[in-house]
Amino acid sequence: MFDSLIRIDQSIFLTLNGLHSTFFDQFFWYATKPIIWLPLYLLILALLIREFKWKTITIIIALTFMITASDQLANVSKYGTQRLRPSHNPGIEQVVHSVNGYKGGQYGFYSAHASTNFAIAIFLIFLFKRRYRWLIPVLLIWASIMAYSRIYLGVHYPGDILAGILVGVILGILFEWLTRHAIKGQANCEQCC
Repeated sequence: MFDSLIRIDQSIFLTLNGLHSTFFDQFFWYATKPIIWLPLYLLILALLIREFKWKTITIIIALTFMITASDQLANVSKYGTQRLRPSHNPGIEQVVHSVNGYKGGQYGFYSAHASTNFAIAIFLIFLFKRRYRWLIPVLLIWASIMAYSRIYLGVHYPGDILAGILVGVILGILFEWLTRHAIKGQANCEQCC
């Protein structure tokens, strides 16, 4: 059964990765560059400061720990499972469409990009859900573009992406919960003093 899932994953990958064009080569290549998303990051920072004032420092610290956890967990998984990326898989690497010669590291299960970007999106959605509902689709679209770009660029299978999204959602919910409780604790401490 596991072999069947691997074959299905590979087949879906080859189909999605095979849908490419010059426009989308450039789009997905640049979509993964943090500088492209700088306006969104600055908007989020402004909303955090507006909504949480000095508690934004706590949120930024939590985001830093969450991003680190997401990245390191993905690395542990990659080297633990040692599943070759499509771009390094001898059985299909000749037909994998890559952009600008980018192949990524040797192992790919699971996607740190998908995990980290969905963790950030879910964290912020839960943090802002009451006041900035319009941000929900923006963050989900951003995280989805980042995740799908990994398939398009030929460095992750869909299963890598789905596992990354699952881990990211869990981390986003966990860290938002911890952050909200830390902020409440800070507020209670201020009232006591």
